[in-house]
Amino acid sequence: MARILVTGSADGLGQLVAGELISKGHEVVLHARNAKRGDDAIGALPKAAGVLIGDLASIAETRDVARQANESGRFDVVVHNAAVGYQEPRIETVDGLEHVFAINALAPYLLTALIDRPERLVYLSSGMHEGGDVVLDDLQWVRRRWSGSRAYSDSKLHDVILAFAVARLWPGVLSNAVDPGWVATKMGGRGAPGDLGQAHLTQVWLATAPTTPSGGYYYHLRPHATHPAASDPEVQDAFLAVCGSLTGVPFPG
Repeated sequence: MARILVTGSADGLGQLVAGELISKGHEVVLHARNAKRGDDAIGALPKAAGVLIGDLASIAETRDVARQANESGRFDVVVHNAAVGYQEPRIETVDGLEHVFAINALAPYLLTALIDRPERLVYLSSGMHEGGDVVLDDLQWVRRRWSGSRAYSDSKLHDVILAFAVARLWPGVLSNAVDPGWVATKMGGRGAPGDLGQAHLTQVWLATAPTTPSGGYYYHLRPHATHPAASDPEVQDAFLAVCGSLTGVPFPG
């Protein structure tokens, strides 16, 4: 059985993914942004192996989550699930960064760079990534007029770019991205039309199946088309470079 970290697993899809993995006998460590949420996470999934605490809106706290992860022992799989949604106002983090980008894209980059390299990485994206843009000179939405849905779409495109970059640069790691569908979680809203019962199964499959591909994007267990920019090595390298500059942590070769 695998040892697996699922970020953002106090509720929603992350909790569904973690619960399914636990039910299959895997050793699952949860993550929550603060201690109260951590207690709630363990309360919901008492068979979890533990919970890491840290707000992924903060570079310092994200670095500390990576420290906690490494000190707890090597993970076989990391599922990057934590995110905020598409109806957010523009908020600056403690680091002066736009928070949708900071949580949805920069935090997965930093955790990927700092957590001891696992065998598999799964990044949660969205079908909305196809409407995203690569605007690396205005990631903080200073020049552009704010749009929560566009910022979310951009961040989910960043996640696919990151997943594909890792697959290319770390051939020994299986790295993939997932569209779970628009489903009725707290983030997706009660009126979301997707099948919540299917939304977590692709992540579980990519985390645990005996053989899986790498460098793919999946919707309900099947490959799906992506934004063309995600597969461009120059775009990938430029995105990694920007994230490395913002965090002070270059992407490991």
